[in-house]
Amino acid sequence: MADVTLRQIRKDYGGVQIIHGLDLHIKSGEFVVFVGPSGCGKSTLLRMVAGLETISAGDMHIGEIRVNELAPRDRDIAMVFQDYALYPHKTVRDNMGFGLRLRKFSSAEIESRVNNAAETLQISHLLDRFPKALSGGQRQRVAMGRAIVRQPKVFLFDEPLSNLDALLRNQVRAEIKKLHRRVRETVIYVTHDQVEAMTLADRIVVLQAGRIVQVGTPDEIYGRPQHRFVAGFTGSPPMNFLPARLAQDGDAMTLHIANAKPLLLPSSLAQRWRSHAGREVEFGIRPENLSLSQQHGEWPTIEAEVELVELLGAENLLTLKLGAHELKARLAPQVRPSIGARLAIALDPAHFHLFDLQTGNVIQP
Repeated sequence: MADVTLRQIRKDYGGVQIIHGLDLHIKSGEFVVFVGPSGCGKSTLLRMVAGLETISAGDMHIGEIRVNELAPRDRDIAMVFQDYALYPHKTVRDNMGFGLRLRKFSSAEIESRVNNAAETLQISHLLDRFPKALSGGQRQRVAMGRAIVRQPKVFLFDEPLSNLDALLRNQVRAEIKKLHRRVRETVIYVTHDQVEAMTLADRIVVLQAGRIVQVGTPDEIYGRPQHRFVAGFTGSPPMNFLPARLAQDGDAMTLHIANAKPLLLPSSLAQRWRSHAGREVEFGIRPENLSLSQQHGEWPTIEAEVELVELLGAENLLTLKLGAHELKARLAPQVRPSIGARLAIALDPAHFHLFDLQTGNVIQP
């Protein structure tokens, strides 16, 4: 178990900068998830930690050791890939112990480590099978077991669940979380799936175009996004965004959203944003922070037209038209308005977000 420190890490390909001077400290025993859209640099960054990609500039430490020039085998890391990378002609037992044999561990030590890892992952009954006789989820557990027996300083996971179906992905995701609680090793995990990131991570690193946009706990990333990109990337469906303007009339402040009537802001919000009066902004609110006005009469209210109702069992997802703009609202399953109906929708002021139009940064009070 060790911490991982990145200082001004950069990666260039043929003169094109892919990773732009990143700084990050991962604490020993922490589960950190790199998340972002395809092409944002998250897998490249993970491969740099593993030693599979060279570092163009900056310093990287695993524990106290600078690893920039160290080969992957000398970094004391273990990596789990999305394609499992199991030897088809070897049993589960031999796949899990193969790396230890290459390092000249004794047969007794190999057997002990393999058996302990298999028990942890609940695959002891599979040790004498070959990979072709295993399901996708079982193969992924074997790949994880092969990493565990190494007892490395750092575990690296590169989109390990992307080849599994939705149900199996949920099951294996839960296994990975339980595994980390048991072994408490340092984990760096890469995914494009923000649900995986939210459910697994101690902290999330959100990447965009080779830069870190925000680092925080799942609660911070979801509830207090510091950039429009982060707000729009997390959540399913993501945050609603609408053009807006802050205006002041005496002591009162109003928020003019798209085509809606001006919203009178509660005094607490008016005080927070008074210095931004007259500013054009982008307003953001999550679908679950919208409600029918009769349920929350004290909240600011807009009127919108129902365009689509999606029945999801435990909830209904409404698509609402506000002039040329759309809003998503996550409402109770008994709310089933007809298409074309006009609803008075209340907006929870405790969850208003305002973003700068040019930078995308959240507007602080």
